Amino acid sequence: MTSIASLDGRASWIRLGISLLVGVVGNVGMWVIILILPAVQTEFAVDRADASLPYTVTMVGFALGNFYIGRAVDRFGMGIALIGSAILIAAGYGFAAMAGSVAMLSVAQFVIGFGASASFGPLIADASQWFQRRRGIAIGLVASGNYLSGAIWPIVLSGVLASDGWRVVYLLLAALTLVVVIPLALLLRLGLPEAMSAQTTRLVADRAATTGLSPRALQWLLALAGVACCVAMSMPQVHIVAYCVDLGFGPAIGAEMLSLMLLGGVASRIVSGLLADVLGGVRTLLIGSALQGVALILYLPSAGLTSLYVVSLIFGLSQGGIVPSYALIVREYLPAKEAGARVGFVIMATIAGMALGGWMSGWIYDLTGSYRMAFLNGIGWNVMNLGIVLMVFLRSRPRLPAAA
Repeated sequence: MTSIASLDGRASWIRLGISLLVGVVGNVGMWVIILILPAVQTEFAVDRADASLPYTVTMVGFALGNFYIGRAVDRFGMGIALIGSAILIAAGYGFAAMAGSVAMLSVAQFVIGFGASASFGPLIADASQWFQRRRGIAIGLVASGNYLSGAIWPIVLSGVLASDGWRVVYLLLAALTLVVVIPLALLLRLGLPEAMSAQTTRLVADRAATTGLSPRALQWLLALAGVACCVAMSMPQVHIVAYCVDLGFGPAIGAEMLSLMLLGGVASRIVSGLLADVLGGVRTLLIGSALQGVALILYLPSAGLTSLYVVSLIFGLSQGGIVPSYALIVREYLPAKEAGARVGFVIMATIAGMALGGWMSGWIYDLTGSYRMAFLNGIGWNVMNLGIVLMVFLRSRPRLPAAA
């Protein structure tokens, strides 16, 4: 019989490193639209809500892609899915660079978001199957690729944006995606060996027998919680650049705060992964949700440059581990052979929350002329999330991962 050690062996860690690199490049499409939001608003002479629409559409595509590409990965494998997504992303960037309106840009961003999703939920689900004892940290590291992408590329591309405009930025990203993602995808062609897959299926079945919730009920509760937490999460992440512009600090300062926030998120995802290997996914999710609520409250009195830097870092450190925790809970309690679709469905819900929250914050800004009510709206959604997660915690009776 295959030992658990084989699930956490050298091949697993090499695959994890490749997946992390894919995530850093493959996810950039969902962050670069935040960087160019002020430029888009100025060029097309639209209000903040309309300028936020391409981001919202990006996240709709990203959400749907997590589910549908996740299903494709279950059937065809990770390598093929990533190659197709890289071609789709590059085509989206090219179309976006020629966009003459917010509507055209939104269509292109939908394509980009759909393709980029392969580098998040499906990639997390794939990597998680190669680990058992260290599944929490493995999921945290792969998920960090998304935040590293958001932390690195806004800083790298801000100079190009200032000197050559956002359309040149998009053309450069089209080339980068093809050159980097496709070769790495070829290294991920092989699937999990049958013996290892059968072992993880047995372990998940044993754990699922301890829960007081049906798989369907647990999945839908996680999805609802994901929408609520990510509506709250989206306010600082989506609007921090625009918020800094409104306060007179400029887009470059906003990009730095976004990068700081996301670097904090990387640290949070790694620490949360380590914590989840001890406490399990549900407890880790509950802790992260509570900390995110505290961080959102800290934004309310913060309008100075130094305080915003500090609070942005605190926010990143607080919430980074939340979304990976959903994926971990799915992998702890739901069938391994459906990992791509199951993880993709819950991740789709979290991204839908980001899309809704990104648009909603812009709409509230247009109504009130400031972001204060948008922050309060986020806090309210976070309270809803905490309630749902607490209910899941009490009903599912999560137990510590069994040593084996």
